[in-house]
Amino acid sequence: MPEIKVLALVGSLRAASINRQIAELATEAAPDGVVVTIFDGLNELPFYNEDIDNDADVPAVVTALRALAAEADAALVVTPEYNGSIPAVIKNAIDWLSRPFGDGALKGKPLAVIGGSFGQYGGVWAHDETRKSFGIAGPRVVESITLSVPFKTLNGQHPREHAEVAANVRDAVGKLAAEVN
Repeated sequence: MPEIKVLALVGSLRAASINRQIAELATEAAPDGVVVTIFDGLNELPFYNEDIDNDADVPAVVTALRALAAEADAALVVTPEYNGSIPAVIKNAIDWLSRPFGDGALKGKPLAVIGGSFGQYGGVWAHDETRKSFGIAGPRVVESITLSVPFKTLNGQHPREHAEVAANVRDAVGKLAAEVN
């Protein structure tokens, strides 16, 4: 059976962010036969501009993102909530991945949104907004896969050291992989 490839996008650019740690945990805890790859270039993507989205001018980082998305069988977005909404880097990635409109690299592929935030609800608003935007952009958003971690529940631990969070991340990746046709 071929490996299931999952592209992970992290909505926080900070190297030691808890959302990055959750994404790293997803790479470590993926079930056998599932490989999770984190795309590390979101900070390099220019803001979406149709003027440069053509055969001659597309930046190399955009080409790399689209190629990884095209090769992936599914996508996992791990994001915090910034001011009650989506971090700009995630929204920008959605815009780049949605083009060409109606036929983006993630079209029809299963996508799940998880992560955490400082608020008591662990980023639920951002996760909902991210699901909505990606749903319009073309992937098949798997609404039943959710994980919103209020940072205070970690008590300063790395997510892999928190048994319940680690199990939930492993479960989310497994459920996402099961959605691949």
